[in-house]
Amino acid sequence: MARPESWSAEEIAATVADYMRMLMLELAGQKYSKTEHRKGLLAKLNNRSDAAVELKHQNISAVLQKLGCFWIPGYKPRNNYQQALADFVENWISQHPEFDQFSMAAVTQPAVLPEVRDFSRLLVEPPKSPKNRVSENPRTYSAVTNTAVKRDYVAREACNALLGLAGEQLVLEFEEYRLTMAGKKNLANKIEHVSQTQGDGLGYDILSFEENGKERFIEVKTTAFAKETPFFASRNEVRFAEAKPEQFYLYRLFEFKKLPKMFSLQGDLKKHCTLDPVSFVCSFR
Repeated sequence: MARPESWSAEEIAATVADYMRMLMLELAGQKYSKTEHRKGLLAKLNNRSDAAVELKHQNISAVLQKLGCFWIPGYKPRNNYQQALADFVENWISQHPEFDQFSMAAVTQPAVLPEVRDFSRLLVEPPKSPKNRVSENPRTYSAVTNTAVKRDYVAREACNALLGLAGEQLVLEFEEYRLTMAGKKNLANKIEHVSQTQGDGLGYDILSFEENGKERFIEVKTTAFAKETPFFASRNEVRFAEAKPEQFYLYRLFEFKKLPKMFSLQGDLKKHCTLDPVSFVCSFR
């Protein structure tokens, strides 16, 4: 079977430009159609299939992840990309300073508690471990130059107090729903938002319960972006999760400002994430 023809510089440039156009619309909160963009892009390419374009989009997401940028939800990062693609992505960013402005505006934008009509559809499966995962901290190193790149979008979003609070409020509602549906309204009435009532240094945000009455300690991490987006954990959170693995739960909310979804991970964070020992950035395995 013949190997597919290598992508030309013109094809890569067109694909990167179209992807980044969609990403800018994503960051701005404006609607766009992936299908229409793909149709328009295919007309500029050399007989590429939908699957080939999908893979290239996922490769671009991986480059952006390694540069510490956000990417388009739905295009899960795949790291088996060629150096030429990384070069084009970084060159595009360097030629479009407005990208940084849009990214910073997106991560600092406040959020309010969304209205979720069906909590049974909120919970989804956690990210699966990719076989080609890179081990480097995606905030720190460039796939192109191997030199430090100062992009702190994940850190800035982690400082968005209104986004974090809205996420915690949604989890409070979800936990009340979970226990009430299990016939444990008495336990649902005892749920406590401890980050607000006792301070944020306990190592978790919400005290909830199992159906048998055992305490469940929940740390909430919220992002407006993709499921696989890294997050920051404090030293207290990491130590608490290690000390209470049977009772500690990470609740990760993502795509929060569109149609919020959530997955949960129980136990020691190091079991689920690659943890940077200096910055405490947690990247999913």
